[in-house]
Amino acid sequence: MRTTAKARTDVGLRRQGNEDALLVDDALGLYVVCDGMGGHAAGEVASQAAVEAIVARVTAGLPAAGAVEPDRRAAALADLLRDAVDAANARVHAIGVEDPSKRGAGTTCTALVISGGTAALAHVGDTRLYLLRSGQMHQISNDHTFLAEALRRGMSRDEAIQHIPTNMLSRAVGPNKHVDIDTLVFDLLPGDKLMLCTDGLHGYFVEAPELVPFMADVATAPERLVAAANERGGEDNISVIALEIASESSTAPEDSIRLSRVTQALRALSGIEVLRELTYSELLEVAGALRSEEVPAGTAVVREGEASATFYIIASGRASVERGGKRLAELAPGSHFGEMALLTNRPRSATVVTLESCRLLSLTREAVYPLFQHNPVLAVKFLWNLGVRQSLRLDETTEWLSAGREAAPDTLVERRGDELIASPFSKRS
Repeated sequence: MRTTAKARTDVGLRRQGNEDALLVDDALGLYVVCDGMGGHAAGEVASQAAVEAIVARVTAGLPAAGAVEPDRRAAALADLLRDAVDAANARVHAIGVEDPSKRGAGTTCTALVISGGTAALAHVGDTRLYLLRSGQMHQISNDHTFLAEALRRGMSRDEAIQHIPTNMLSRAVGPNKHVDIDTLVFDLLPGDKLMLCTDGLHGYFVEAPELVPFMADVATAPERLVAAANERGGEDNISVIALEIASESSTAPEDSIRLSRVTQALRALSGIEVLRELTYSELLEVAGALRSEEVPAGTAVVREGEASATFYIIASGRASVERGGKRLAELAPGSHFGEMALLTNRPRSATVVTLESCRLLSLTREAVYPLFQHNPVLAVKFLWNLGVRQSLRLDETTEWLSAGREAAPDTLVERRGDELIASPFSKRS
């Protein structure tokens, strides 16, 4: 992959100094935006110290992270970046301890490292990372503000704004000895564009799609975005890094295959009932936990009567569902089976055999539990929709047996939209 990056920082129209700090290091593939806070120039010192600590740790650790086995490289990058932001937290916290005039110094931080076709994110605070893919702009990072936390927990925006200050942080780098750091690893595709920015910019763009026209040309995007923020008030410092991902000609065929597979996986995930309501960022989290394998025709993926701890999704190919040697159903691309295996050790009720070569995506119990622990809202959405699905299946079984039939169907009939209740964490206006 080839990355093109452009950056701009501006004091804005109301501030005397610039407490933002940013870094563009194409050699490391490292891009960082920090927004400092604290009196007596503590914010400016904190943001710059955080950037320096991150650069030092990534410079020292990147060779080792890049040398691990390919299937562990993404996790190694995430661990490295988490460690780097943790080092930044220790450095900024020490500044506040050593100099009483800078007590409480802190900074937000959004750090991105790109290696090949993989991006790793580490994030604290309300600086942001956006991903523009296929014409759609997605906010990838979650704001660590009390307002954002209330919105994620189901409060309406109108109600939340009435009671909660919009810029009060729930997490920051430096004020406390330890900080909880969000990390995310995701695949990059040719044509992707990314934007890191401070709240001095995104505060003037309520909805992510408003940013799309500004990203048409990455070379001029930072300048145009800064100008727009100043035109709309310029109340705060403004910093932005814009990036564009392209293929090197020598790797274009491999990138084309990756593009197909990543797109295929995300499309399959977005169509699964138990994953409906997930944001794009949450889908990327799930996609990062998936394993992919090519399975030859005639392979029994799971067997009737045997226990399993894996949820399967058919990305390509077809499979059959059989019970007692009798074919019950045929599964096409986008179909899935085994979601209850993530929650129970009950034996499988049927055998699934591939009818042709299939690419299967699998999510194991071991992989999904850390996702749930890290993102409880994702867990509630999944469990809520799983509960809805099982309730509908129970109703279907009852109706089937009441009609005097001997066995219930193995697939749910299509239900009306008004029969499905959204989880308490679904997005509300």
